[in-house]
Amino acid sequence: MTDKVEINILFVCMGNICRSPTAEGVFRYHVREAGLHDAIRTDSAGTHAYHVGEQPDRRARAAASRRGFSLEDIRARKVTDEDFVSFDYILAMDEDNLMTLRERAPDELHGKVRLFLEFAESRHENEVPDPYYGGSAGFERVLDLVEEASQGLLETLRKSI
Repeated sequence: MTDKVEINILFVCMGNICRSPTAEGVFRYHVREAGLHDAIRTDSAGTHAYHVGEQPDRRARAAASRRGFSLEDIRARKVTDEDFVSFDYILAMDEDNLMTLRERAPDELHGKVRLFLEFAESRHENEVPDPYYGGSAGFERVLDLVEEASQGLLETLRKSI
């Protein structure tokens, strides 16, 4: 384990109250379990400022809590220009947010912006679906996808630490 943060990860969805805070909380848990919390920093943000300062959606918090993940300390924020410089990986939950991020990112930093599900080995989906307008099953599906992608991302990062 190292004494300084080496890798900075930003998870991004539209409003930063469902998918990206779930990804942040789940990945942060796995990073701590792996003993890499001093080497990897996580955060989440939205491409839009609809919910700045709010906690994640109560349904996202409840679903995460049932699986042992806490989202309680996360507050919604909007992606900033500085994020493109300070984060090594900017991981979008879907194609729309990926496109928005790439439009905002300086050309030389486009390589940092990717889809989160690129790291989910056995999944054929490209996108984490937005559960906001659906029922609890949608939040469970998000967790399934996020857990698998988190494991794949962690394995990828271990190679560079």
